This record gives sequence, structure tokens and C-alpha cells, in this order.
Amino acid sequence: MKPSTALPALLIMASLFGCSSSSNHSMNLPLAATHNNPGQIASTTLTSVGNQTNFDFDITGVPTGTLLPPRLYTFIHKGSCQQPGAVAFAMNDKVNTKSTAGTNGWTFYRSAPIAMKDLLAGTYSIVVRTAPEDGNSDIFCGDIAQATR
Repeated sequence: MKPSTALPALLIMASLFGCSSSSNHSMNLPLAATHNNPGQIASTTLTSVGNQTNFDFDITGVPTGTLLPPRLYTFIHKGSCQQPGAVAFAMNDKVNTKSTAGTNGWTFYRSAPIAMKDLLAGTYSIVVRTAPEDGNSDIFCGDIAQATR
């Protein structure tokens, strides 16, 4: 290998190794729109960070009449979307969203004080809900066990 190509090759290998040995593992979870928000699409990316799980949400829209920018609440329930149980974690220290440039969508970030492996091992669902002034309606839901890499 020529000396002029050795350094770039070494940097590429180092960056690939760094990515593959990262302790932060991510999974994608599609969220189904509820009857309160038909036709909309959403997903969240779960990222394991030690004993907590971070959630990065992308949604295409909210119900007509929702104040914009939407204030959205998120909850992890015991149970499934079809048979929800009690709230296990409320992730509502902030409820603001950010508009996605060039689309009618929104993004937001939340975290829960539970390791991702524990969420995946149990029966939990995640719910996105509008603010009380917008009807306090569940608009998206996903069963966490359905997350994929």
C-alpha cells in the first residue's frame, strides 16, 4: 500500500471499528396511528444508554385542530397497545416538538430510566398523547417488543 493511502485506510478502519464496538445499541419501532389520528405515520428509535433508554420520535402529523407546534406527552405502559396496563414511565419532563424541515412532520426526544434490554424482555407499549388542551388523546402506539435493529 502506498504511504499516501495508508493513513486514509487506517482512519476508515478505525472509524468502522469504533462504530461496531459502540455500547449504544439502537432499534427502530414503528408506531401505529390510533383512531384519533388516522392516516398518520410515526416511529421511534430506541437507543440503549446504560440503565436508560432514549427515544427519538418522528411523526407525520397530529389530529386536525391541534395547536401548533404540538405539545406531545409520552408514556410507557405495562401491557400492549391492544391491552394497555398501568403507566410504567411518564416521559414528560419536556413536551415540546420541533418541526421537520420541508415536511409537515415533527420530531421530539424523550428518555426513560429503564435499560432497553429490560423493556424488550417485558411486555410494554409506548403511547404518544396530545396535550390536555388538545383533548388528551392517544394518537400513536407501539408494542416495544416489536422493535427491530
